[in-house]
Amino acid sequence: MDSIKVHNSLKPGGPVPFVPIEKGKVSWYACGPTVYDQSHLGHARNYVSTDIIRRILMHYFGFNVKFVMNFTDVDDKIIIKARRQRLLDLEKQKNYTDEETLELGKAAFQAYAKSNLPKLLEGEGELNTENYIPRRDAAYGHVLAGGTLAGEGKPGDAEAKLKMHISNMTLAVIAINGNQVFKGADEILLPYLDSLYKETIDTSDQSIFTDLTRFMEGEFTDDMDALNVLRPDVVTRVTEYVPQIAKFVERIVEKGFAYEAEGSVYFDIGAFEKGGNTYARLRPDSRNDKALQEEGEGSLSKSLGGKKGAGDFALWKKSKPGEPYWPSKWGNGRPGWHIECSVMASDVLGSRMDLHSGGIDLAFPHHDNELAQSEAYFCQHGHEHTWVNYFLHMGHLSISGSKMSKSLKNFQTIKNALATTYTARSMRIVFLLGRWNDGVEISLDMRTQADGWESAVNNFFTNTKSLLAEAADPAGTVDGRLKTLSISNNKPLDGLRADLEQAKKDVEEALTNSFDTPQVMRAIAEVIRKANVHISAHKSDMDYPAVEAIARWVTKIVGILGLDANAKPPYEGIGWVSAAAAANLDPSTAVQPYKVAYATFYADVKALQLPASDVITDLFSQSPDPEFESLASNGTRDPEQLALPYLRAVAKLRDELRRLAPTASPEVKNSILALSDRVRNYDLTNLGVYLDDRPDQPSLIKFVPAAELIATREEKAAKEAEKARAKEEARRAREKAEEEKWEKAKVAPEDMYKSDERYSEWDAEGMPTKMKDGSDVPKAQLKRLKKDWDRQKKAHGEYKVKFGGSTA
Repeated sequence: MDSIKVHNSLKPGGPVPFVPIEKGKVSWYACGPTVYDQSHLGHARNYVSTDIIRRILMHYFGFNVKFVMNFTDVDDKIIIKARRQRLLDLEKQKNYTDEETLELGKAAFQAYAKSNLPKLLEGEGELNTENYIPRRDAAYGHVLAGGTLAGEGKPGDAEAKLKMHISNMTLAVIAINGNQVFKGADEILLPYLDSLYKETIDTSDQSIFTDLTRFMEGEFTDDMDALNVLRPDVVTRVTEYVPQIAKFVERIVEKGFAYEAEGSVYFDIGAFEKGGNTYARLRPDSRNDKALQEEGEGSLSKSLGGKKGAGDFALWKKSKPGEPYWPSKWGNGRPGWHIECSVMASDVLGSRMDLHSGGIDLAFPHHDNELAQSEAYFCQHGHEHTWVNYFLHMGHLSISGSKMSKSLKNFQTIKNALATTYTARSMRIVFLLGRWNDGVEISLDMRTQADGWESAVNNFFTNTKSLLAEAADPAGTVDGRLKTLSISNNKPLDGLRADLEQAKKDVEEALTNSFDTPQVMRAIAEVIRKANVHISAHKSDMDYPAVEAIARWVTKIVGILGLDANAKPPYEGIGWVSAAAAANLDPSTAVQPYKVAYATFYADVKALQLPASDVITDLFSQSPDPEFESLASNGTRDPEQLALPYLRAVAKLRDELRRLAPTASPEVKNSILALSDRVRNYDLTNLGVYLDDRPDQPSLIKFVPAAELIATREEKAAKEAEKARAKEEARRAREKAEEEKWEKAKVAPEDMYKSDERYSEWDAEGMPTKMKDGSDVPKAQLKRLKKDWDRQKKAHGEYKVKFGGSTA
């Protein structure tokens, strides 16, 4: 553990040695979400990456980690979202006429354009829903086509924000023109109504805000659970800390590092630096970035005045009408954004902590301001105070060049992603394939790489478990067999053993190098590749102990990385833990479905009334029950291991049936093959069991998620149905063509031109001689007609041979 290095935002450059305040323990505060909307993939990137590092520290390096995370439930965004929604709900309850509703929509339309898309207002006449589209395309068409506002470079956040506003306006136009203002124009109505009525909202009852934040906190927690993110050891909420926050601010004011102005309190950066302290240690180049400063202060704070310095930031904000408020010595107000984390983190972890983390977009001003106000609070006698030893910033997730963000509305929610395009495991793999502190751009190549890695691990686990089960002594138990196969430290480190040791060294080196998970993923993939090569090349002399050891090591590492939601430390065993295994069912209950499949299959085989067979007679004389009971009595709870006695019995009997099939009568053969297919493709597939039929070898029993097997079966059935449909269509087309061919051939060549109105006279063979106007048929045309006549003569002759008789 002494060799661990981490990227520390407080010390730009390469990784630096990680030395905790207290040996073996890590204190960690992570900035949690502002709970005003659904969480998206950008949040997943942050919190899953944080969870990966936390798990590595705990379960690989063995640290005792105290992990604290907050919920920001007081914030400008929350106030605006909750207040606007309340105002919209109230507006919808009013008894408006259709005309009044339409006028409301048009007024909101004009206000939204003026505030967010001013170029729409340029030109002759007033902007309206009729000229909106041409004005939109003229003013912003180049951006909608993928260009930039500046006319050069790649699109970014500014273009994404513009597209969001255009989308809101376009939907509003559709709603207004369809007289459906209250059903499709919410995004333009919300800010307009807020501008009219925000000061009328009674905020003495804070349920208007807490109803939203409590609901969204629950939604976030559900999302994190679904992503297998460990819950924090301690959760803090701003609303539960307001009195402490006010006291914290008072202390900073008393020390001369903050001042009151017009009912608000601001941090005095000038005084802080004159006191020998450093401001903006994380992002010194951003300290004068006005846009970032304004974003950090919040959109409701633009009108607050009295600042001494342009960069001074609010510790306590005077509450205006329509905003929540708490009492303080400066009057009713509410906490600034940055002070919240300083107070809550310090309350739980004290005046100094090992780690503080969050998304890279929080570095300035949020984290820089956190550091400044906390160090101002704790510093003594003019000496700088170290509040955080290591700052970890997770790289953000981007889409089409811009950060994925709630405010830009360019996001996919976690719920939607898990329901449509990702599993929790596949999403985590994507993040593991990139460095935690690097940005991630969603791409098809990235998904393909992640899917390939996951498939390789899945197949390795499935095949290894199957091969080890096959190698078991039929008279023994699975547990006993695995113990006999355990790798010995006395054997020389060559072949797969050497490959495993190298993989372990590579992973150790990667994890001590600032949690380099891409290198870990490569090491896992490489040792699996080498194991697969060995398995393929050594079917008769496989090094089972080494293969098993690799599988157990890979299982442990993927468990540590959080890729198995059903597994628990210390991540022993082989492969993914099934939901059934995690449920720890009673053995009799767990094995019942497999026992039913076994009993049904054996009964169906008896009903076939097969010719005498010593092998079948012997199989029927044996029962899997004693082996199962031995497993259960020895404490085995894994449904797969418990099921093996019954599955082996099914596989052996099915193999024997398939051996007998070629020599059986046609009727019995068909019955055998149908039963063999049914038990493999339906009875066992529905239980998550696949029988891999191998030439000249017994079937290999593989445990594969039932959903995957069923999906494969249905896909195969769909392809076969499509093939059959195409074949039937081709047959019908051939029949139709054949029918049309003979129908055409039925006409005698002498009659084929008689009904053609272009001609008026014909010779004895039916060839046209005169056109309709009495002129001769042109020679070139006559030549073409003669070729057609000859073909028809031949076809008609074939027709008479095939069908005989007259054509009349």
